[in-house]
Amino acid sequence: MHFRAEHDQWESHDVVVLSDEVRQRRVRIACRGATVLNMQLLRHGQMHDLAAGYQDAAELEARPGSRFAIMAPFANRIADARYRFDGESQDMQPGMTGAARAARHGYLRGEDFAIEQLGADAASASVLLTNTSIRPGVHPGYPYAVDVSVRYTLAADGLTIETIMRNAGDHAAPCFFGWHPYFRVNDAQVDEWELTVPASKFVRTDPNYIPLPGDAAYVALDAEPALDFRQPRRIGALKLDHAYVELQYDADGRARTRLRDPVTGLGLAVWQESGVMLVFSADTISRDVRRSLALEPMESMADAFNRDDCAAAIRLEPGAVRSYRCGVELDSP
Repeated sequence: MHFRAEHDQWESHDVVVLSDEVRQRRVRIACRGATVLNMQLLRHGQMHDLAAGYQDAAELEARPGSRFAIMAPFANRIADARYRFDGESQDMQPGMTGAARAARHGYLRGEDFAIEQLGADAASASVLLTNTSIRPGVHPGYPYAVDVSVRYTLAADGLTIETIMRNAGDHAAPCFFGWHPYFRVNDAQVDEWELTVPASKFVRTDPNYIPLPGDAAYVALDAEPALDFRQPRRIGALKLDHAYVELQYDADGRARTRLRDPVTGLGLAVWQESGVMLVFSADTISRDVRRSLALEPMESMADAFNRDDCAAAIRLEPGAVRSYRCGVELDSP
């Protein structure tokens, strides 16, 4: 069989391994947080790991940098950890003041997912991971019940991630998905890597990385050429922590953000069918500063819970489901 899907153990953690035996590719995923650990491929007789994931179980448990985090029921930041939904004000950090008030990246990074399905055939290997931990009373300021499932599928074109959120409660809930992967195409810093982002605008933020109100958040890249990567070019010394919007889609309906080592040609494309692409050059993480690049497909931008222009996209009615698909094409040309 061309593909294999196996259960494994990594210290105290359950791990799933998806393998493409023909192309010599392997993806390892921890059940803790449904977190990708490795994304390995064989190229010119040498194995490369394109994922800058956690190095050991202690890192997986501590979650520094939110490497490969599944971000739900919200992605990125919520301003002052407060929002208002259906007339009710919510405080996600009650009793906290100042810099201690922070709401980032959702609730699932430290939660275990259950393996619901695991299998392979001649065309692919896949795993379905599920979590039902988001319930009223569990997380301050989020009195909603949302089930989250994540299906990883390794096929000939790379890795696909499909997330489904289901409102398991009796009231409408605000929720949206994001993925926080870090990639590397060699062992050096990102400065010489080549980046392509097919977007015509980026999101202007305040010093806390909260988008500016209303239309002021949207800035045409024609007016900010330093951040314009519509044509492939080296990253250089730029410090990137920017969301890109108004993505341009290829004929197959996918917008592809590309990362490439111009010396070896080793690269990848992160694709998405909708939403926002956030690019982060890893300047503020705890290890390997600027030695990976986070390419984060998200349904909506940061602070979406507080934005009128995101209200319809994040609303999920009782019993309703919403899916989001993105993925990684490995060793793209």
